[in-house]
Amino acid sequence: MATDWIAENIVEIFGAVTGIAYVILEIRRNILLWPLGIITSAVYIYVFGREGFYANMGLQWYYLFISIYGWYKWNSSITVNKEEARGASGIVEPDAPQYSLPPEIREARRASGIVEPDAPQYSLPPEIREARRASGIVEPDAPQSTLPVENIVGVPKEGITDVQRIKRTTAVWCALAVAVLWGLLWFVLARATDSPVPVWDGLIASLSVVATWMLTRKYLEQWYVWIFANAIAVAVYLASGLYPTAILFMVYFVMAIVGVREWRKSVATGSKSL
Repeated sequence: MATDWIAENIVEIFGAVTGIAYVILEIRRNILLWPLGIITSAVYIYVFGREGFYANMGLQWYYLFISIYGWYKWNSSITVNKEEARGASGIVEPDAPQYSLPPEIREARRASGIVEPDAPQYSLPPEIREARRASGIVEPDAPQSTLPVENIVGVPKEGITDVQRIKRTTAVWCALAVAVLWGLLWFVLARATDSPVPVWDGLIASLSVVATWMLTRKYLEQWYVWIFANAIAVAVYLASGLYPTAILFMVYFVMAIVGVREWRKSVATGSKSL
């Protein structure tokens, strides 16, 4: 009966649903993917441990901890990007620290007509003030704009994309990390566990470890690693009878292709994450 099968596999089905939602958020570069990733990892620690996929069970522990790190990393990046955008627009925060310039620099600035923030203010005739405003000069005592950064003239609304392209040296180190991890996991799983597929279990885990680290850096190329890893996972899980998980990874495979396209589009248009 279908209801009996659902009841027996309810935890695995729940993990598959949260996993699909995770990839949707990943494609959109939404920071909520990280807390959802923590939930999905907790579910699959149980599922893979029950089925003897020990490398992937260990991988889920890795996912859990790196999700915490990724959450922190992305949140820090969002804060920095906002500050950089405001700095690029020339906005000075009211509580920003003031710096005292050396006397010779202050003298040179005064000679060039630049007025220091702490210099005594002089009242200009109305006609001169009007001419200065028409030329775009902002008076020291003029009210400060409170418009959002994206509405200020000269600051592009789309900003600069947060997607990065991996450097060749970094890519080589990532490939070496996959090879070393695969060799170690293969050896441990074959000698110390009853894993039914130590070779493929180790390969899927090693590719996933490196791809998740690449995700924390928002490297576009992480999607290509996921495409390869998910293709292997679909075949392995189908052969092992983990049908909900196999369907999940089939969806992952398709969505990784979508992810490549969306992130490449972001690089081309300069759009930021949500």
